[in-house]
Amino acid sequence: MKICIINGPNLNLLGKREPEIYGSTSFEDYFETLKTKFSDLELHYFQSNIEGEIIDKIHEVGFDFDAVLINAGGYTHTSVAISDAIAGVTTPVLEVHISNIYKREEFRHKSIITKECVGMISGLGLKGYELGIRFFLKQ
Repeated sequence: MKICIINGPNLNLLGKREPEIYGSTSFEDYFETLKTKFSDLELHYFQSNIEGEIIDKIHEVGFDFDAVLINAGGYTHTSVAISDAIAGVTTPVLEVHISNIYKREEFRHKSIITKECVGMISGLGLKGYELGIRFFLKQ
C-alpha cells in the first residue's frame, strides 16, 4: 500500500512553532516513527509552503497511490484550488489537523477541503496521522 502525507504551510516548523499547540516533535522525526510502525507500507512525505506545489503533488500521487493524508495548514480555510485538486483525483484523501480547529479562532472552524475528503481527524496531535493510516488499512 502506497500512502502519501502532504503537509502545508508552516508545518515545516513543527517542534519549534507554538509547542503548546503543536508539540515539540518535528514532523521529520515523527515520520521516521511512522515508517518504523508501518514498515510494510510505502510511506511518502511532502511538505510545502507554496499552494501550487501542494496542488502539483496531489496531481502527482492522486491516481497511483492508495491514499493521501493532507494537512493543508492555513490553506485549509482559503484554498479553493486545493479543494478542486482533491476533487479531481481518484485516490481517497483524508484531512488531518494536529490541533482541534474548532477550539481555535473562528476562521479556522471552516474547512474548504473537507467536502472533497473521505473524512477529517482534528485535535489528536500527531497521532492523527497514525490513525489516518490505520483508517485506510481497514478499508
